[in-house]
Amino acid sequence: MKTTPFTPFHEALGARMAPFAGYLMPIEYTGIKDEHNAVRTRAGVFDVSHMGEFWVKGPRAFDLVQRLTTNDAAALVDGKVQYTCFTNETGGIVDDLLVYRFGQEKYLLVVNASNIEKDWAWCAKHALELGMDPERDLENASDAICQLAVQGPLALEVMQRLTSANVKDMEYYAFQEIPLAGIDRVIFSTTGYTGSGGCEVYAYNKDAGRLWNAVMEAGADVGVQPIGLGARDTLRLEAGFCLYGHEIDDEHSPIEAGLGWITKFVPGNDFINRAYHERLKEAKPSRYMKPFELLERGIARQGYPVEDSEGNEIGAVCSGTVSPYTGKSIGTAYVKSGFQATGTEVFIRVRGKALKAAIAKTPFF
Repeated sequence: MKTTPFTPFHEALGARMAPFAGYLMPIEYTGIKDEHNAVRTRAGVFDVSHMGEFWVKGPRAFDLVQRLTTNDAAALVDGKVQYTCFTNETGGIVDDLLVYRFGQEKYLLVVNASNIEKDWAWCAKHALELGMDPERDLENASDAICQLAVQGPLALEVMQRLTSANVKDMEYYAFQEIPLAGIDRVIFSTTGYTGSGGCEVYAYNKDAGRLWNAVMEAGADVGVQPIGLGARDTLRLEAGFCLYGHEIDDEHSPIEAGLGWITKFVPGNDFINRAYHERLKEAKPSRYMKPFELLERGIARQGYPVEDSEGNEIGAVCSGTVSPYTGKSIGTAYVKSGFQATGTEVFIRVRGKALKAAIAKTPFF
C-alpha cells in the first residue's frame, strides 16, 4: 500500500484512513458533511498526491497529445489547461484527464490514480506508433510529485498570502510556475474538482511538509481545514463532475456521457476512434448520462435500476448521495433515449421500492 508525503499529517490529525487506488488515503477528518460545507463556504485542503502525472516532450509531443485526446490540443496555448479524455478503440473511454501546455514540445498529463498503469501503457503504445521513444519522450513522474487541491470561495485569497505572483486574478483553467510558501517553484493551477473554485498545486515530494504547513497556517484565520476523499466525492457529484468507473468507463462514449463539449470534431483532431463518436453524435445515442433528484426519501446507489412509470427498466444509477449542502438526494444515471429531458419523471428502485425522481440540471447547489 502506497502512502503520500502528506500521510503523517493526516494521521496526526486523526483522519480515518482507507485504501484507495493503491494508496492509503484520508477519507474524512471531522465528517463528510462538515468538510463538504467548509469547501462550499470557506476553503478546504485535499491531498490528491495519488493522481498520476506524465510528461510528454519532444518534437512530436503535440502530435501525441492530439492523437490521444478528444479535445482540440491545437486550441491550447502556453499556460492553459484542458479537460479532456482518452478514447479507446471500442467506443469507450480509457480515462479522463487534464492537459497542461508548457510549450509546443512539452505537456503535462494528469490522470486518475486508479488508471495510472493502464494510461501509461496506452500513452507508450501510441507514442511508439508515432515513432517516438517512450523512454526519452515520456516520463512517468507520478511518484515524484505531490499535489494539494485548495478549494472553496476563499481559496485563492488564502494562497495569495503565500506568493508574490498574482494568483488571485488568474483565469479559470490556467497555470503558472511560481515561487510559493518558500518553495522555489511549484505548478499553480486554477483547476479543481469541487465546483467552488480554487487551485491545485504541484510540488516535489521533498517540499510537501513546507507546503502543507504554510497553507494551513495561511488559512487558519478563515477556517481552512483538511478535507478527505469522502467529501471530495460528494462535492464533485453535487457539481456535476464525472468520476471514472461511475459516469465514465471503457464502455461509454463521451457523447453518451455528456462530454460532447470536450469531444471536438474539428479539422486536424484525428483522435482515436473519432469516426465512431462522430457517427454516434449524428445518429443520436440510445442512452444518455443524466443527473437526477430523488423526490422521495431514499438514497440511490451505483447499479440501482432506473424505471419508467410502468416499471420497465430504462437505465441504471452511476452515482448517488444526499447532498450535504442542500439536503437533497441526488445522483446520476444512464437512461434510454426519450427520458433525458430535464424534468422528465423516472423511478429509481431502492431496496425493492420504486422511488419517484426527476431528471435535473447541474450543479445541484
